[in-house]
This record gives sequence, C-alpha cells and structure tokens, in this order.
Amino acid sequence: MEARAQVTAAVGAVRAVGLVKRFGPVTAVDGISFDLLPGRIYGLLGPNGSGKTTLIRLLTGMTRPTEGYAEVLGTRMPDRRVLARIGYMTQGDGIYPALTVGENARFFAAAYGSDTGAAVDEALRLVDLLDRTGTVAGTLSGGQRRRLSLACALVHRPAVLFLDEPTVGVDPQLRVQFWGHFRGLTNAGTTIIVSSHVMDEADRCDELLFVRAGRVIARGTGQSLRIDAATTDLEAAFLHFAGDAEAVA
Repeated sequence: MEARAQVTAAVGAVRAVGLVKRFGPVTAVDGISFDLLPGRIYGLLGPNGSGKTTLIRLLTGMTRPTEGYAEVLGTRMPDRRVLARIGYMTQGDGIYPALTVGENARFFAAAYGSDTGAAVDEALRLVDLLDRTGTVAGTLSGGQRRRLSLACALVHRPAVLFLDEPTVGVDPQLRVQFWGHFRGLTNAGTTIIVSSHVMDEADRCDELLFVRAGRVIARGTGQSLRIDAATTDLEAAFLHFAGDAEAVA
C-alpha cells in the first residue's frame, strides 16, 4: 500500500473516551477509554459476547454511544468526512454474492472515491484473487469470500482498518496469509484494529487489549501481559486479569 495510508503520530489514529453503549438493560460497552498510535496492529482479545463488535461499531461511527465519544484520525465520530479513510471488515462476508469478484471490488472502490483501476487490481492481487475477477462471488469458497471481503475493506487504501474476527472459519494456511497481509499494511503506515477470540493469533499483534464484559481489563504486549500475570500462557494471562476484574467489580 502506498503512502496515502500513512498518518502522523501527532494526529494519532484512534481514541476512545469513556465509551458506553447500552441496549436496554444490557451494557455492551462499559466505560472504555484508550489512545492508539498509528502504524501498529492492535488486538482486541476476548470471548464471544465480550463487547468487541459493539466497540468496533462505536469506533467506526456505525453505532452512537450512550455516553462518551470516539475519534478516528483526530475527527469525532460519526463524521462522513473521515469514512473514506476507514476500512471495515465485518464478521460476516460483506460482499454482494450476485456480483463478480471484480464488480464487488470496483463497487467498494467507487463508493469510497478511490481509483477504480489500479486500486482494484492491487487489492485483489494482495488477497490472491486477481485471476478470479470475473467469477461470481456467490460461487466462491468460504475462504475465498473472506479474502474478497478483505479486499473490499482495503481497496480504497484506508489509513485505519478495522477487522472484526477476520480469520473465523478460515483454514490455518489462509490465516497465516491474512496475517502476512496485515503486517505488510502496517509496514506501509496503516493502523489495524483486529478483534479475535483466538489466543494463538495474539502474538502477531503489536499490542493487545483484553476485553471482557464490555471493559478493557488489561493492555500491553503479549510478553508484558504474560509477565504481569506470572505465566507463559496467554490464555492463562487473560483468565488472571479476568479474575482481577471480577474481584474489582
């Protein structure tokens, strides 16, 4: 990805300030605050139902908070002016099955005002689908649909990329390929926030935020979290901090 994705450290990438989201009696996000610097991979690690997806939707401006606010690239969300610089890959396949691979990529590129020629080829080449441009998306395998979803999320060369459980349902080889793509993007300046409940993916992130019951219960590198929890196992570290969170609650 070219320099368009880069953001200066002075601007920052993503900020959450006292974010709260309630759905009736249920508090899905419970007072989360953090600042994330650009050009890094941040992992939101936690079990299903911990609030990771709701948090991402708050950060992207797709859901309005009950309390607090989020900023992306120095802009308070939601704000249409910054949407063209954000990429979002949802848990489900965010593609149109009746369109071809190329038509899907071109549609999302055009929606974000990106070059519909070179940018499309670049994104499809990145996920190894350039030779399937004319294939109807609905006939792709599950892994290929996930790759196409990723291409559509990054076809406009976003400065900040949100990935919600991007490797769910994909085979181990494809998972390794995905993480190779992610690292290449951050090397070019893109900031990535990726949610997962797969602990063995955590060490591929530059920094981790453990999420449980709508709260960030710990933050740090995989190594520092293990040291603080006095364990060599990251899952055991998560359980350690989860226990502390229960004791405080």
